[in-house]
Amino acid sequence: MTVSSDAVERRRRRQYGALASVLRSRASLHLEVLALRHQLAVLHNGGRRPRLEPADRLFWVWLSRAWSGWQGALVFVKPRTVVSWQRKRFRDHWMRLSQRGRPGRPPIAKELRDLIRKMSESNPSWGSPRIWSELRKLGLDVAKSTLEKYRVRRRKPPSPAWRAFLANHVSELVSLDFFMVPTVRFKVL
Repeated sequence: MTVSSDAVERRRRRQYGALASVLRSRASLHLEVLALRHQLAVLHNGGRRPRLEPADRLFWVWLSRAWSGWQGALVFVKPRTVVSWQRKRFRDHWMRLSQRGRPGRPPIAKELRDLIRKMSESNPSWGSPRIWSELRKLGLDVAKSTLEKYRVRRRKPPSPAWRAFLANHVSELVSLDFFMVPTVRFKVL
């Protein structure tokens, strides 16, 4: 019976794999067992399509840092997915550190808000550019959008309704409508 070269190659790979597992460190074997058990638990609890929780993602990010052979034990996601989780976690961490406090512009002082309101109430003809330039003369630097936010706006009277419009213009409407004479060729006299 002859043995094909493929069978010889497979047997040789198994022997090298067995030899490599003997030579691997005990910690590496424990980490591989931990990784495989974790995947088994996720697949067992997840049903047909496993759902990874943030703790699972954190575990794989930690494992990718602690163990160099983590890619070989990974079954249910691609290694680049784990790397993208790690990058996202890094971005989120630094974003949280850099954005402590409330998001957006910092609030201006109450005295400055009151001054803006008082200036706009006492000078109703001044618009935002004029109030902004007056504040600059006082040495107060405020953005125009902030000024618009705190400036007092005058309420305009409501526009008249259709009934008032018709009542005001009924004489013109009646004269126009009654004195139009269409011709046979649809021209107006």
